[in-house]
Amino acid sequence: MTDRLQYGITAKVLHWLVVALLLVQYLIGWLMPDVHAGPPGAPMTFHISLGIVILTLIVLRFAWRLTHPVAPESSLPPWQRLTSEVVHWTLYLLVLATTVTGWLFASFRGWSISFFYLVPLPMLASKSEANVKALDGWHQAMEWTLLVLIGIHVAAAIAHIFIYRDRIMQRMLPG
Repeated sequence: MTDRLQYGITAKVLHWLVVALLLVQYLIGWLMPDVHAGPPGAPMTFHISLGIVILTLIVLRFAWRLTHPVAPESSLPPWQRLTSEVVHWTLYLLVLATTVTGWLFASFRGWSISFFYLVPLPMLASKSEANVKALDGWHQAMEWTLLVLIGIHVAAAIAHIFIYRDRIMQRMLPG
């Protein structure tokens, strides 16, 4: 398998689709009513369903990245190549951790949840108030950590566009 120099259309579509869905997901998460108040309503069902879509796309993106590698940009200093790899792999892990902690929280609450009201989702664990208390805050910690890392990723991309002017971003931009 030969490393490519540019990301292909599939990698770009998966990347930008996840970006758009994460933006929607964060807006829903911040605007929905307090989840500690009672059983989930439509906003929570949509939030969980969208989380499952994002998780699926991230897994597909991860599999695509493994089977269709793109060579690191040779013009980058070694420290930038290394931090780029660390940030990307950590983003994958944080999306997984954020999704799983949210799903576990709903499972420990004993909520009956579905995928866009079409298909019931399996519970990852049985109802447990002790585990709700233990897990309380983990989902928020994961989402804030993910948001900070996304901010670092975006800041690095902006630096490559406006400061370094090295066209690194051309590899992932649409077109």
